[in-house]
Amino acid sequence: MNENKIQLFEDKRIRTAWDADAQEWYFSIVDVVAVLTDQLTQRGASNYWAKLKERLIEEGSQLLTNCQQLKLKASDGKRYATDVADTGQLLRIIQSIPSPKAEPFKMWLAQVGRERIEETIDPELTIDRALATYLKKGYSREWINQRLQAIQVRKELTDEWEDRGVKQGMEYAILTDEITKAWSGMSTWQYKQFKGLKKENLRDNMSTLELVLNMLAEATTTEISKEQQPQTFDENKKVARSGGEVAGNARRDIETRTGRPVLTWKNAIDFSRLLGDVIADAGSGKKVDAQIDDTMNHEK
Repeated sequence: MNENKIQLFEDKRIRTAWDADAQEWYFSIVDVVAVLTDQLTQRGASNYWAKLKERLIEEGSQLLTNCQQLKLKASDGKRYATDVADTGQLLRIIQSIPSPKAEPFKMWLAQVGRERIEETIDPELTIDRALATYLKKGYSREWINQRLQAIQVRKELTDEWEDRGVKQGMEYAILTDEITKAWSGMSTWQYKQFKGLKKENLRDNMSTLELVLNMLAEATTTEISKEQQPQTFDENKKVARSGGEVAGNARRDIETRTGRPVLTWKNAIDFSRLLGDVIADAGSGKKVDAQIDDTMNHEK
């Protein structure tokens, strides 16, 4: 854990820690409990959490097995071992808190569950909802059209990788890194650092030109792979590098002709009119309608 932050909800602090390796936020459970149950003291919140843990065990929940402790700074300036939860674990805990302030989160989870079932029945709804989400966030229709096309290009690439025996997860990530480094000059992690991102989707924070070049890199990689039919992972890495180099050459040509760098530190906050923080919406009783990262991770 290399970064601690204080999130605010109704002007009350919620201590958090960012794990760069796991790409995950962790939240102090007692702080969230204190806010949602109107506990006046830290001791009161700790006692409530102790009782809630007993209830979770009685319900047969395996949640506590996976929760961990981190040393977070307390009001006296010292660091103490504190129970923390990632976003998924925290939302599960909130489901067991009988509080009006927790109800918007519960309703949101029920809505998300219903939508996922509907999308399983009718996959086209996934595209419709993605379009609606981007519009709500304030992206332009031109950018959205480009982003949806980028999703299709990425899908064609991963289908090709699957045909070549590339394994999802780490191997996909390594090949993506090869493509990104070849066209942008930065690894995916460095690119996100450049834009000040953490868990956010890198493509959602690209300009139109960045998106186009990334699409060119991935589409070219797909075509080269179909032609060369790589058999080993190392051969797939070489193909990925080649595809990225095509877009890298295009990037440098554009920069020479325009006199401006293509890569920009600007991110979605600059490209769009983002929705308000969902935590604040829940506290004010407004409708909760955003993605999970916006729900728990927005920094004040």
